Amino acid sequence: MGWSTREVADLAGTTVNTVRHYHRVGLLEMPERLSNGYKSYEVRHLVDLLRIRRLRELGVPVHQIDRVAAGDDRAAAALEDIDAELAATIERLQEARAQIRTIADGATTADLPPGFENLGSRLTATDRSLMLIYSQVYDDEAMRDIRAMLESDPEDVRVDFDALPPDADEETRRALAVRYAVGLAHDLKAYPWLRDPLAHHKRRPQITWEMVAESVAALYNPAQLDVIARATAVATATVEASEE
Repeated sequence: MGWSTREVADLAGTTVNTVRHYHRVGLLEMPERLSNGYKSYEVRHLVDLLRIRRLRELGVPVHQIDRVAAGDDRAAAALEDIDAELAATIERLQEARAQIRTIADGATTADLPPGFENLGSRLTATDRSLMLIYSQVYDDEAMRDIRAMLESDPEDVRVDFDALPPDADEETRRALAVRYAVGLAHDLKAYPWLRDPLAHHKRRPQITWEMVAESVAALYNPAQLDVIARATAVATATVEASEE
């Protein structure tokens, strides 16, 4: 006497839906039906189901199981590919564990992209938010440059900029923009791509530009945005003059 779908699923330690899925994708042969219309699974179906489950536990994707089960050169190649994928996954998980340990120990916060952990104490909540957004916009090379820029930023200018109230007067904005422009001019020379930030984008140019522009506008107050605009104009003019 054979087993029902639920019985064979229980014997294999899986679910009825999983068994049905394996039928749909062609991994598990459909059993004969009894006179009452119910499926009747035999030992061979159970063995096949256990074999599939074993391969799934080893990390073999469903679409690769046929290749692995073939037992020929295709199987060896598939296993090599899967082993490489598992190695990469292990590396990512180990890196994730290290970062979680750093956060748990209080050395950094959870709202910083990888590589920025040592800057946690120097960055405001606004800065950290912007770095997370940048990590989705710019490639690894650009993020390394941005980290270097943050590390070399004059502390006094950053503190004054972060503390700038939205209703700061004209003279305060002008003076801070001049100071801000000094470091910005240095960065524009050291990292020429800043004048064409789309050169290091990871997404479509229009999406990148809109994402950065909207994020900056939302995260900084009107006085800070004014200082950024003035400083950018001064720094750009300074760099262009030095190149003539």
